[in-house]
Amino acid sequence: MQTAPDWSAASRETVANLQSMLRLNTVNPPGNEIGVARFLEGVLAADRIETHLFQPAPGRAAVVARLRGNGSRRPVLLIAHMDVVGVAADEWSADPFGAEIRDGYVYGRGAIDDKGMLATNLQTMLLLKRHVVDQGGELSRDVVFVANSDEETGGEFGMGWLIEHHPELVGAEFALNEGGRMRVVAGRFLYAAIQTTEKVPHVVTVTARGPGGHAAVPLAGNALLRLGRALARISDHREPVVIMPTTQEFFTTLSQIWPDDSVRAAMTDVVSSEPERVANGATLIQRTPVLDALLRNGISATMLHAGIRINVIPTEASATLNVRTLPGQSIDDVMARLGLAIDDSLVDLVVTARGDDAPVSDFRSVMFNAMAESARALAPSLAVVPYLSTGATDSARLRRWGVQAFGILPFPMEQDDENRMHGNDERVPVASLDFGMQFTYGAIERVAR
Repeated sequence: MQTAPDWSAASRETVANLQSMLRLNTVNPPGNEIGVARFLEGVLAADRIETHLFQPAPGRAAVVARLRGNGSRRPVLLIAHMDVVGVAADEWSADPFGAEIRDGYVYGRGAIDDKGMLATNLQTMLLLKRHVVDQGGELSRDVVFVANSDEETGGEFGMGWLIEHHPELVGAEFALNEGGRMRVVAGRFLYAAIQTTEKVPHVVTVTARGPGGHAAVPLAGNALLRLGRALARISDHREPVVIMPTTQEFFTTLSQIWPDDSVRAAMTDVVSSEPERVANGATLIQRTPVLDALLRNGISATMLHAGIRINVIPTEASATLNVRTLPGQSIDDVMARLGLAIDDSLVDLVVTARGDDAPVSDFRSVMFNAMAESARALAPSLAVVPYLSTGATDSARLRRWGVQAFGILPFPMEQDDENRMHGNDERVPVASLDFGMQFTYGAIERVAR
């Protein structure tokens, strides 16, 4: 007879494994994920789980581990990445690589993105091995653990490398990856947003031209000032509202439970079929940037480039825009609208890097249902909704390859804690880490039995 996991012991093991990985510096660049990969290989091997460690480049690594099912259904992937973004250590209250536990939180770069998920995925593999496979249970599909490198800088040595070089190891029907949210609102664990699609990232360069000369003689056509005017018009520009099936479902469900009456009414309006109500709802939702970004293409200025000396007026000045289009929306249409908004023949817009669209994963699939059932088993009042992610993940690459990928950051958190991701004092609540571990195990156990 199979025994249930000891959740208290599993929680302690998850925290300890996370701390070990946080103490290994994998800031990308350069990444140097090999240390975390060897740690994962050792933990998995200790439980006699089939494991492969690859080195796509010196210091870079990928780990693929497999629990074999009976083959009646196609595999499911558990994905997380080992690299992390950089830190300004002097602005932290804790050592970014010390894995300190303080006031119920684990601090460290990667605690949320994405070593916390690595730890919960790892624990899921260990529990499935100990409480299903080793006790005579049977899985209907292989469960495949994947730890990637290089996710934070484009994935050249990550999921793309595995698909190109070892497709036989990572082919699957479903994948559970980062990308969604477990949201605490006004102190209440309100909803789980499971990513089924994501915006497409593009890079656009805006270049303004003008006369050059000595700075002692001001010139009316100064390229820097022209660029400033163009950026001001871009700032004022709003892309049109587009309601996709995913966001329709998202706002329809949340409009029934959101604690703020005005936001709840705005959500109801924005998914109505009446143009005036949609416009009014979108105007109110605009006050909440993370929700507003779900309704339209996003345009953010991120970098400026101009000048060679303090006393020389440059003939060109440029800015870099990060543009995120909704699935199915054309970057060329966005460029045309921006050109009309800028309305200056001496300002050019060029797409310098184009992203690729990807299919949408089915939020009525058995994988989505398994994730919803697992979440509700732990928090019965929880609303579970499909989610359009504004950020880019490996899931888009997987969807283009034919894998239905679903994203979730499985740790219930307030917006303030989530905002620390890529920021200072990144941390994950120990209680949320425990929830994420039990949620992930429950979802995979349901879909793989």
